[in-house]
Amino acid sequence: MKSVPVRCPVCSRDHAYVAPAYPCPCGAPTAPPLLPGAPAVQVVRRTWDEDWVTVRCTACDRRDQWPQPELCCPCGTLLRIPVRPVDEPAAPPGPVAPAHIPLPRTAAHPRPTFRPRTIRTGHDAVSAAALYLTWLGYREVARPRTRPAGGIDLRATGLVAQVDATTRPVELRAVECLWLNALGASAAGVFFSLAGYVAEARARADGIGLPLFVMDLDGTPQPVNSPADELVSTGA
Repeated sequence: MKSVPVRCPVCSRDHAYVAPAYPCPCGAPTAPPLLPGAPAVQVVRRTWDEDWVTVRCTACDRRDQWPQPELCCPCGTLLRIPVRPVDEPAAPPGPVAPAHIPLPRTAAHPRPTFRPRTIRTGHDAVSAAALYLTWLGYREVARPRTRPAGGIDLRATGLVAQVDATTRPVELRAVECLWLNALGASAAGVFFSLAGYVAEARARADGIGLPLFVMDLDGTPQPVNSPADELVSTGA
């Protein structure tokens, strides 16, 4: 995907920006179409509606809400990158993949059997998730020194993860917040839960390609959607 030039209106620093691509439910990589030549806008105050844009998948013509592309300039200014409106003729629909079919393992090197850690406390749940991410191939998995307000429990190279150890299913907003945090960090996101997810949260995670895992008390995470199946199959 081609980059577009972006100039910060505050410090006049020039950037080359590429919109992040995420898989559509049909499997095709999809990214918001940037508007070349349009100036970036400084984000002064956030609103929920302005944080999302409508994007059309060119493979299956599905239209869905995606995060508004943003760039944080080194001067500290948060920039909103203009996106081309969805007003072009629809592309012929392509084949739609089934919602949740485990994929064959395609990791370059077979992994050893995962050895879980028993979960008795919330701290144990985070430790079990860290072990699992390391087993998947992520490097430098660690807890932030202070837990951010956004709820990030683990960080690794190119990854942020959240672990919900409560007895309530994860709500839609928590899934969307993790995704936005991952976008802001230019990283992938992974969610772990002991109590599962509400239907709206699972549907949203499927649409944005966010892997969801459920952990039992013996500390073994199980994938509950296709992005998680793919992650287990291919590894980090």
